[in-house]
Amino acid sequence: MAFIKPFKAVRPKKELAEKVAALPYDVMNTDEAIEMASGNAVSFLHISRPEIDLPRDIDVHSDPVYVKGRDNLAKFLAEGVLLQDETERYYVYRQKMGNITQTGLVVCAGVDDYQSGTIKKHELTRADKEEDRVKHIDALNANDEPVFYTYRNDPALTATIDQVTKAAPLYDFTTDDGVSHALWDIADPKLIDSLTKSFAAIPTLYVADGHHRSAAASRVRDLRKDANPKHTGSEEYNYFLTVIFPDNEMTIMPYNRVVKDLNGRSVAEFMARVGERFEVTPVAGAVNPEERHQFGMYLGGKWYVLTPREDSFPENDPVASMDVSILQDNLLSPVLGVRNPRTDQRIHFVGGIRGVEELERVVNSGEYMVAFSLFPTSIEELMALADEDKIMPPKSTWFEPKLRSGLFIHLLD
Repeated sequence: MAFIKPFKAVRPKKELAEKVAALPYDVMNTDEAIEMASGNAVSFLHISRPEIDLPRDIDVHSDPVYVKGRDNLAKFLAEGVLLQDETERYYVYRQKMGNITQTGLVVCAGVDDYQSGTIKKHELTRADKEEDRVKHIDALNANDEPVFYTYRNDPALTATIDQVTKAAPLYDFTTDDGVSHALWDIADPKLIDSLTKSFAAIPTLYVADGHHRSAAASRVRDLRKDANPKHTGSEEYNYFLTVIFPDNEMTIMPYNRVVKDLNGRSVAEFMARVGERFEVTPVAGAVNPEERHQFGMYLGGKWYVLTPREDSFPENDPVASMDVSILQDNLLSPVLGVRNPRTDQRIHFVGGIRGVEELERVVNSGEYMVAFSLFPTSIEELMALADEDKIMPPKSTWFEPKLRSGLFIHLLD
């Protein structure tokens, strides 16, 4: 059963919410964060990417960066940019992007559920990224960015949450990317209790986006538990910030790949090797795959459709038959020599929100040699694999729209 609890959110003063809200820390580099926060003294990037306020040559994983994040959070609180609610509440967060609408419940989930497997994972974490989040959360004494979870839709629960949105929202604004954001609070103790009980009947939650933040929250809890001889299990550090959406509202976009070179092969040699495992069909325009087991390849200013040959992957293996696995096992590894996509510096991953135009741009620029477009992984694939405790290949999913950071924060004490 999934345990959730309300919390006293730290959140922006209403008139500042739009200026505070920022994209998640991990969808940008430092230079991009500096540009996004330029001229905006209350951008949440001053907390989530605090290196933007330090010398450009600083190591972004050094202690002064984490200290600066802590100091900036304290400054935002002291100056009234951020305020804390006086009572524990749930919150409802709705995003609209074009014809996509997703409405989630903002809660604290339990580290115990994460460690026991009630919260299902589908990706491995990188040690360096996990350690970075541990230091960041511990220094801030807060979960400053939510984890993105999903669950199998419960129509009655969805109806209850939707009813909350009939009232006027606390915030309602549209960001520069055209995504609208609205937030409501739930302060009624009876409704809070009802929602808690409803989630207690849901057997499993699934990590959609935020494996590193989840793992880091778990580690921070263990660190604080070990340091607290009076630990009871009810302290705020036993819980972490999440937004939970029903699976039928999830939108996964493809996570495309670009590679810097052809692994020492000529174009002709490379094409011959690709043809051993795929049927290669030249096409006139850009390829957005329309079904599973279809790939686009952009090379030398031309697009091709790649269709894997029948003997190239085992259909009955849920991981090996994923499109990201087929591409990795039949082309990226044996032909291009990208054997570990988690660490190889020759490969780069491009979120589907950027479109195939971004693939053409980076290849035409000469920075990369070849690009591959994929069909998106489905939410059903994700949950089925997680239910079997299987791990997806890295960079299998790109969720949109992204949750804005800074609209709600969970303090650890």
